[in-house]
Amino acid sequence: MTIHTRPVELPTLDLSRFNGTAEERQRFVADLTDVLHRHGFFYLTGHGVPQVLVDEVLSVSRRFFALPEADKLLIEMVNSPHFRGYNRAGAERTRGEQDWREQLDVNTEGHPVEAPADAPWNRLHGPNQWPQALPELKDILLRYQAEVTRVGIDVLKAVALALGQPETAFADIYEPSPSQLLKIIRYPGRDATASDQGVGAHKDGGFVTVLLQDRVPGLRVRTEEGEWIEAPPVPGTFVINSGELLELATNGFVRADVHDVVTPPQGVERYSVAFFLGARYDATIPVVPLPAHLKSAERGVTVDPLNPIFRSVGLNNLKSRLRSHPDVAERHHADLLHLLEKPAKG
Repeated sequence: MTIHTRPVELPTLDLSRFNGTAEERQRFVADLTDVLHRHGFFYLTGHGVPQVLVDEVLSVSRRFFALPEADKLLIEMVNSPHFRGYNRAGAERTRGEQDWREQLDVNTEGHPVEAPADAPWNRLHGPNQWPQALPELKDILLRYQAEVTRVGIDVLKAVALALGQPETAFADIYEPSPSQLLKIIRYPGRDATASDQGVGAHKDGGFVTVLLQDRVPGLRVRTEEGEWIEAPPVPGTFVINSGELLELATNGFVRADVHDVVTPPQGVERYSVAFFLGARYDATIPVVPLPAHLKSAERGVTVDPLNPIFRSVGLNNLKSRLRSHPDVAERHHADLLHLLEKPAKG
């Protein structure tokens, strides 16, 4: 395995160009087309999220993780049938192995809804859990969630244009309310973990991910050739990556790259805030009719027996949460565990 350690290997795109003149927009879309096919990962500047809000989010994240464990466990995810709340380091799994990060999961604020047998993913709808010991967390994270949702949708509009489609091409499967999974994350140092797996190698399941990193590196991206390159923090940027929904929609023209996070060195903590923009749970992912010059570069959808991808958005989300959080699955969804035993049709 080869690991490159040069400071910045991934391209940087300026979103203000997409929202600029017609000529600037056209150049941005052209650059994005190439990036989507080669990488699926890039740094984003010009996103318009106020730096004061970015600083607030990182600050309140540190304060949350510094709370006594008893306060955090009051909102432990295992108490939520909707997979919302706090997880201790080692509680989440990737490909069956423990991820050494503690985190708080927040999704679209809502209420439980009926979940008939033919739509079990409706169980994912519901309220978030918020810590009583840190009341300001809710307002800050929901304001940030709204901002990165805007960024994600702008990127998705640009993606549609890059694929030769109208910019609203994906609106039918994310409006009126997309999935808005937000995670604040703390990676403890190597002395406090059982392995180097901060989070194991995986692809993200949504449309696009908007990642905020603090000052400590750890994110790595695997190229199509099997080499690993680092994606260190760059001040003022987000790391954007495309997810499995875009790989499905484009028959593999768009890359959903495998990536992981390496545990920080001994005595060092790493913080990040990951936002995953997804489609509605009741949506089905279509195949985008790519223009001929892009269609000829389709690579097909990745086939992974341990992580099958379905065109049913709800089924994709549900199987991911059941697999990643076996304690929640066993407590609240024992009747759905059969979904993990063999591939389902979707």
